Amino acid sequence: MKNIYTDKLIEIAIAEDIGDGDHTSLSCIPATAQGKVKLLVKEQGILSGVEITKKILKKIDPDLKIEVFINDGEKINVGDIAFEISGKTISILQAERLLLNFMQRMSGIATQTSIYADKIKDLKTKVLDTRKTTPGLREIEKQAVKTGGGMNHRMGLYDMIMLKDNHVDFAGGIKNAINSANKYIEKNNKNIKIEIEVRNFDELNQVLETGNVHRIMLDNFTVEDTKKAVDLISGRYETESSGGITLETLREYALCGVDFISIGALTHQIKSLDLSLKAVSN
Repeated sequence: MKNIYTDKLIEIAIAEDIGDGDHTSLSCIPATAQGKVKLLVKEQGILSGVEITKKILKKIDPDLKIEVFINDGEKINVGDIAFEISGKTISILQAERLLLNFMQRMSGIATQTSIYADKIKDLKTKVLDTRKTTPGLREIEKQAVKTGGGMNHRMGLYDMIMLKDNHVDFAGGIKNAINSANKYIEKNNKNIKIEIEVRNFDELNQVLETGNVHRIMLDNFTVEDTKKAVDLISGRYETESSGGITLETLREYALCGVDFISIGALTHQIKSLDLSLKAVSN
């Protein structure tokens, strides 16, 4: 897992939860007490968050030990034990809610993503996430998407030029937007791709006349129009369908031959998976 933001996120999460001390544990647990807990799976799905759990444990107490039985990306069933943690009891209790919060959300995202990805796994089309993520949690939420079998779109505004409707309108049209983007890349020596969103066939034809893009996003096209658009583009550029596509309509769009389908619901309409950390008796 990348460290750009995750390490800072863990530090913030610890400070937010523990503050000036875990007074509950400190008041009733001996400082030298040792214990062991297991991560119990209470809902079927795809596991995600084991790697960030390791980081949390290391940050809270480097002496905590984790024995992993199920890794990120693996299917889990009710009653499975994903891992066990042993060490100082107070440290385990301090880490408990933090790791569960991360793992339950990440596993929920991975599970939802796997449902979408499995529906078109026999086709060339890949499921993408979007920037519709929880502020500050984008890195781990996008990692969970990958764990569930999806692919990441751009991470942010910095790693791709994405010319959406507002950009095009403010730039004075499709041709101006594309030409300006290419000049910007050349002037600033950026190694990034250009994607442009089109809302209808008139805009699509303008893009095809102008060229110099890498991917065309077909925004809110019907299935029928998507097929026509893919035929018109004829492999000259990558294609992406977006806008209002649901699990029920996903395969119809994929069968049109698009390279990617972006689904905001992978990260912003999810249910956390039910996981629990339980004490292990000696």
